[in-house]
Amino acid sequence: MNNFSSQPIAHEDQEKFERTKRMVRRITLGALVVVILACLLVPSLRQGVGYIFSLLSSGDINAVVEYIRSFGPLAAVVSAALMVLQSLAAPIPAFVITLSNAVVFGWWQGAILSWSSAMIGATLCFFIARILGRDAVAHFVTTGALKTVDKFFERFGAHAILICRLLPFMSFDYVSYAAGLTGMSFLKFIVATGIGQLPATIVYSYVGGTLTGGAQMLMMGLLIAFSAFILVVIVYQVFKSKNKDLMEETDSVDEAEQTNEEANSPATTNQEN
Repeated sequence: MNNFSSQPIAHEDQEKFERTKRMVRRITLGALVVVILACLLVPSLRQGVGYIFSLLSSGDINAVVEYIRSFGPLAAVVSAALMVLQSLAAPIPAFVITLSNAVVFGWWQGAILSWSSAMIGATLCFFIARILGRDAVAHFVTTGALKTVDKFFERFGAHAILICRLLPFMSFDYVSYAAGLTGMSFLKFIVATGIGQLPATIVYSYVGGTLTGGAQMLMMGLLIAFSAFILVVIVYQVFKSKNKDLMEETDSVDEAEQTNEEANSPATTNQEN
């Protein structure tokens, strides 16, 4: 009797959960549409966003530093907003902003600002993907890049986040969106993100805030070379995994065809008769 009476309650809870989920999806989608339309239709916003993308894409640290400093007391807020914007929609390496923060605020203050604002951006990406799904995410990142990251997640799981966060030129949005599309819990994602991006944030902040001239260029070159090596290894592993899956599928098809041929062969037919 108790089990029977609990079934309608469970069913009602499920319906309530689905209604809440649909409402959250609509609110999230509506907010994104409003923001995008405002950036497209309001001239001042359109020009400002266009300038920011151009500035970050240029990779000119000095220009980014001057832009952040121009906001005076609001410089930290603007810097955090830039990092979140970079995380959401711009395939731009985060280290451009990280280095700039180190110059403007000092290396350890800049590191805290860069790390915390990147965490906010990663969280937003994760929940956008989790709430809206793959079709919506496809509007923010390229399908090819998303598939590559998906394959990497299939092979390495949560460790994929730790590895990707160590790469300075790996845009955070690809990894965060892809993680939101998996069954990974938010707690596991945010812990892996926080741990993974901390070393790179500290190193790049220290390089940007304490080193100058040739020493800074040398250190940057070494870090980029090391990161490029890691990226090559990652691409090789993904490529190897894809080929392995393809070979297994081909072998399965060949075995099935061979089995059918043996079953339909005259010798087999005569034995059965």
